[in-house]
Amino acid sequence: MTLSCCGLGVATARAIAIGPAFLLDRSPLAIAPRSVDPVEVVAELQRLEEALSAAQGALRSVRGQVPRSTPVKVTEFIDSHLLMLEDAALVEPARALIREQFFSAEWALEHHRMSLVKVFEEMEDPYLRSRRDDVDHVVQHILSFLLGGRISDADEEADLSDCVVIAHDISPADTVVLRHRGVAAFVTEYGGPMSHTAILARSLNIPAVMGVRNVTSYFKQGETVVVDGEAGIVLADVDAGILEHYRKRMRVLEKRRSHLQRLVGEPSISADGISVSLLANLELPEDTLAARANGAAGVGLYRTEFLYMNRENLPDEDEHLAAYLEVIRGLRGIPVTIRTLDLGVDKQVDGNPASCPPVCNPALGLRAIRLCLKEPELFRPQLRAILRASACGPVRLMIPMLSSMQELGSVLTLIEQVREELESEGLAFDPDMPIGGMIEVPAAALSARAFARRLDFLSIGTNDLIQYTLAIDRIDDTVSYLYDPLHPAILRLIRMTIEAGQARGIPVSMCGEMAGNPRCVPLLLGLGLRELSMQPGSLLEIKEIVRGSHIADLERATRDLFVRMDELEPDQLAKAIKHICF
Repeated sequence: MTLSCCGLGVATARAIAIGPAFLLDRSPLAIAPRSVDPVEVVAELQRLEEALSAAQGALRSVRGQVPRSTPVKVTEFIDSHLLMLEDAALVEPARALIREQFFSAEWALEHHRMSLVKVFEEMEDPYLRSRRDDVDHVVQHILSFLLGGRISDADEEADLSDCVVIAHDISPADTVVLRHRGVAAFVTEYGGPMSHTAILARSLNIPAVMGVRNVTSYFKQGETVVVDGEAGIVLADVDAGILEHYRKRMRVLEKRRSHLQRLVGEPSISADGISVSLLANLELPEDTLAARANGAAGVGLYRTEFLYMNRENLPDEDEHLAAYLEVIRGLRGIPVTIRTLDLGVDKQVDGNPASCPPVCNPALGLRAIRLCLKEPELFRPQLRAILRASACGPVRLMIPMLSSMQELGSVLTLIEQVREELESEGLAFDPDMPIGGMIEVPAAALSARAFARRLDFLSIGTNDLIQYTLAIDRIDDTVSYLYDPLHPAILRLIRMTIEAGQARGIPVSMCGEMAGNPRCVPLLLGLGLRELSMQPGSLLEIKEIVRGSHIADLERATRDLFVRMDELEPDQLAKAIKHICF
């Protein structure tokens, strides 16, 4: 038999590992509804406080185990969980349930966890939606102490060197502990590519595959497992030939990583002398380290939503400014594009003043710039902070989800008002700070020439542009197979946007996942894109593609493709695209 088990999941780290399976019991704790007598309320509150204190102590202990050579973001993720443990919003509602409804401590905490998770699951943005994992990890951590356990208490004496850990879920703290014990890879039933555990796996270069349903029932303790973190495949009970195939691939990948590292200081110039600016997307301020380490020429997208999460009150101007200055200092002179907040009915926080009724499709509702214009007290502090930050380094401001010129006019008027305020207050800012817009709604792409007349740059957000154009929810497993970045309609909208920028002489970039997809980049170069922004880990691979490309040839092939596009059958079109991209 060649193989008896094959699991398919979401690849989170582009690496391969081979090792014995170690099944780790990280299944969610089953909490049954339970009430207590009123006289027991004080004791239950005390149990909760003791469990909370023990959970904090255990996490601090884990943080102390992190080697100094570990990337900064590893400790920052653990710190974020510590902050959640110290946040009254996490535990105070559970205390209220104990006092007012006589819930047991564990049921009160579990009841509050379920309400929090529901909020996160209704979010449309994959990054913010994946933050539900943090709530789960932190609450499960406290529950383990309430029920007499402690973090990473399973099989502490077992030798995990070079093992492949198989589990329902793994928290960032577990990740650090298990990495410290020498694990080779992770395979989990839950989690996705934007979860903190996945980000840690990439930072630590640990092969990981997540989202393999019923994963713990597929594997036996100790059997040899192959984890392909590049393709999202997990194999068990394979023969010698397959094992040798993957060992050879491991050697090739290691050699390739060494080769790519040599490109860090090399220019991003094509074989025929055309310069392409490769930028990084940032989720958090500490991601600046990865951007610089991979040779980013700047930051094409800095998401600011993290400032609004896991809190009761809105961030004020000073908090915004501190976060932006941290990024500017971390980038050491390379430019940063700050996207204004992309919150809405699908991504609400407790401090959000908007009274948004439930909607059937939050992705099409009051969000991003629509919400900002409706709730200027949400928006004005951020605009002031971005403008003030522009006095301290090269900053661009980017507006998400524009769909009409009326919206743009309102935003530009508000920005001008903020400029006048700052000037009257004697606060410094760059009066020439570039202002751009994201093209992520089909209406914006179709109106790109009009937008280009009033903006300093355009940035194509392909993640939303694709799902809106093709009517596909990109996080819905039942239709995700239809999510096609190379669909003719998408290519036409991209070309239309690029041509609009060229006609006005303004830069056009792309900051969606498509920009870091090696399969798509040759075609994007052929379409005329000269700025690509992506996750930092993709920069060197894309630079290699750029340096090996003859862009003039790609442009000729792409022009020919568009001339014939309507006449080609689907298989012929796929073949023509493949000819350009491969």
